[in-house]
Amino acid sequence: MKSVPVLIAGGGPVGMTLANVLAHFGIRSMLVERNATTTRHPKMDITNSRSMELFRRFGLSDALRKVAVAEDHPFDVSWITSLAGYELYRFRYMSPSAFRKHSRTRNDGTQPLEPPMRVSQVEIEPVLKKAIDARPEVEVRFGVAFESFEAKDDGVVATLREQGSGAQEQVSCQYLIGCDGGSSRVRAGLGIGLEGQSRVGELYMIHFRSTERDLLQRWGVAWHYQSPLGTMIAQNDDDIWTVHVPVLPGQDSTKLDPRALVEAYAGRPFAFEILVANAWTPHLVVAESYGKGRVLLAGDSAHQFIPTGGYGMNSGVGDAIDLGWKLAATLQGFGGPGLLASYEVERRPVAARNRDASGRHMQVRMQIAEAYGNLLEGDNSENPVRRAEVGAELARLGNAENECFGIEHGFVYEGSPIVADGATTAFPFDPVVYKPTTTPGARLPSTFLKDGTALYDRLGQYFTLIDFRGADLSPFVDAAARRRIPLSILQLDEPDLKGVYGRDMLLVRPDHHIAWRGTGGKAPNADAILATTLGWGGER
Repeated sequence: MKSVPVLIAGGGPVGMTLANVLAHFGIRSMLVERNATTTRHPKMDITNSRSMELFRRFGLSDALRKVAVAEDHPFDVSWITSLAGYELYRFRYMSPSAFRKHSRTRNDGTQPLEPPMRVSQVEIEPVLKKAIDARPEVEVRFGVAFESFEAKDDGVVATLREQGSGAQEQVSCQYLIGCDGGSSRVRAGLGIGLEGQSRVGELYMIHFRSTERDLLQRWGVAWHYQSPLGTMIAQNDDDIWTVHVPVLPGQDSTKLDPRALVEAYAGRPFAFEILVANAWTPHLVVAESYGKGRVLLAGDSAHQFIPTGGYGMNSGVGDAIDLGWKLAATLQGFGGPGLLASYEVERRPVAARNRDASGRHMQVRMQIAEAYGNLLEGDNSENPVRRAEVGAELARLGNAENECFGIEHGFVYEGSPIVADGATTAFPFDPVVYKPTTTPGARLPSTFLKDGTALYDRLGQYFTLIDFRGADLSPFVDAAARRRIPLSILQLDEPDLKGVYGRDMLLVRPDHHIAWRGTGGKAPNADAILATTLGWGGER
């Protein structure tokens, strides 16, 4: 029987990100995916700025950018009557290239290091697969389905099935990670249910090819063109597009004509080739637990959201990074018994918050539909006064679903057992505005140093102790050596950044989150701090 430290069930973006992270830390894994190839289904269209910071951390951002929409193209979101009709209001957002310049110029900790990226999952997955195919630490097996598992005291035995031949085999592992989607067999095998609302409406997706840009970009390049009739996503700003339309009560989705749906949304017939078309059902659910013992969940197996806000895959990327470094530290011996237990404590509240935010964004969409009223009926859209009224209401309702930097960057792992000296009261949270803080458990604010390099790029592989005052760090160095913890030291002379960070010392985890902060005065108990942040609890 083959044996691996970690078996990853599911080869979507989350599973492949996890395999990449484990390989970065030198941990062997096997990844199995029932499909023979990466997806051809356009399941998402934005990788947010937080995910891009994490992909950069693990050396993946440049390759991903190469398959994304060009960096000088904007993220505009436009509300229209139809493509053949009128534009009512446009929310304008910077292109990635403009975003980069803005972040460098401001450099006050309020900006992410990386801009978001417009890209389809169809394009992301081959890049992630190429990366793990090149890693000797990862055994990649597409066309092999995860069937079931048996948990044992010292590991897990999983049953796999080769899709072509039907042959079964068993693989033993120390940890099994379910990244196998919304219908997760791993979650089912654990008997873990879902909390929240399933089947939040029904939508019909039509993915198509067309070069009719005079119609499809009638008011210029936009990421989304939207109306109550549906949303059109510009997948590459050239010839690939996706329209999602609501399936109305009483409609039988199996009898809908995808070509007619696209033409009704557009407002007139035009030339296009349908690539994929199907009905689908979104959910707003979070798993009751993120695992049991040596079997854990990540990505859609642990949470499923409405696409509003784009929190689905992006939440899963955060799961993969959090879980990846903790698995690596545990398997390499310096992670304590409480380290993996902190995974659910940290990530499940984030998923619940993102689920609720997605629901709020959908409520705004419903308010927008009400604001349209009967504008799309008969000749009503020809009335310029009525169009102006709707446009003003759209501006008032806003577009928070694409502006929530607080959701993306501002969460704090409150109550985490591996955060030393964390906040004793709830940290004030604004879903829209990211407010930089060095509260333990928060993401380290991103800045650029005097020499122009990004602070994030100066962080070490595992933990990094940042020192702004030239302190004696030997207690931390000695404690890390005793515990065999890879600790990097980064001493900085950056007086202009004092107001951003506010403290003399920051201990930063591999996922950019702050594990501990300290200032002058009494020497910190370095051994106790490292013990806490690596999951050893009261053990010294």
